[in-house]
Amino acid sequence: MTDPATTPSLVKERPTPALEARGVSLAYDQTVVFEGLDLRIETGEVTTLIGANGCGKSTLLKAFGRLLTPTAGTVELDGRGVRSIPTREVARRLAILPQKPLTPSATTVRDLVSRGRHPHQSLLKPWTPADTIAVDEALAATGLETLADRDTASLSGGQLQRAWIALVLAQRAPTILLDEPTTFLDLSHQLDVLRLVRSINRERGATVVMVLHDLTLAGRYSDRLVVVGGGRVIADGTPWEVLTPAVLREAFDLDAIVIPDPSSGSPLIVPVDPDDAIALDAE
Repeated sequence: MTDPATTPSLVKERPTPALEARGVSLAYDQTVVFEGLDLRIETGEVTTLIGANGCGKSTLLKAFGRLLTPTAGTVELDGRGVRSIPTREVARRLAILPQKPLTPSATTVRDLVSRGRHPHQSLLKPWTPADTIAVDEALAATGLETLADRDTASLSGGQLQRAWIALVLAQRAPTILLDEPTTFLDLSHQLDVLRLVRSINRERGATVVMVLHDLTLAGRYSDRLVVVGGGRVIADGTPWEVLTPAVLREAFDLDAIVIPDPSSGSPLIVPVDPDDAIALDAE
């Protein structure tokens, strides 16, 4: 009889996640947002955090991006404690677009996007043609070539948002964090941005973690959805596993019907108006 103690394990080890929260607690002053949270972000996937307003989505993203220090536990980047990695190295491996970035004054669009190349430069490695190519490609990808020389102060909200996304693209980090990247954008441009996010994931193999409010768009452009609320993960899985009437009711206090989107086949959320539901029941 084979001794299990001497038999090589047949269980395949899981690859190192791009990001991982281990027993993480997060708080603002005396307000605890998460306590003892465990969450893996798998490499090469688009993971979207969803949940009701104020549930801690952006707080969690800040912890992953080293913008917020946990009160307990650790956050790891590629298997290493993110706070133990030198800042410049983190910036080469992790790009983050916060919810309300501060735009420098008297800055052109090209200058702003060029800041995404700073982590790749040093006194011994100044600006190179490769940096120019990265900036040009980021401007083209976000449709900003004709606005490259405009002052950022003259841009509309949507144009400015695209300029910040271009900065993140120019950084060319393998892991990207986006906090509500479709803010200020009309539906057409929201779709443009999310298609861009998906193409970056597929063509570059980038790991993307983002926060979105539109549940249908989150389901269409994500590999995985993580629903947070009440200081914990409520649901975690594929869009069809997560976007169920029961989860929507628990996380959002929303009564909804979930049907296949006729265009993409992904979950389509149809909210149920209580008055309509009463009328239907009456019939």
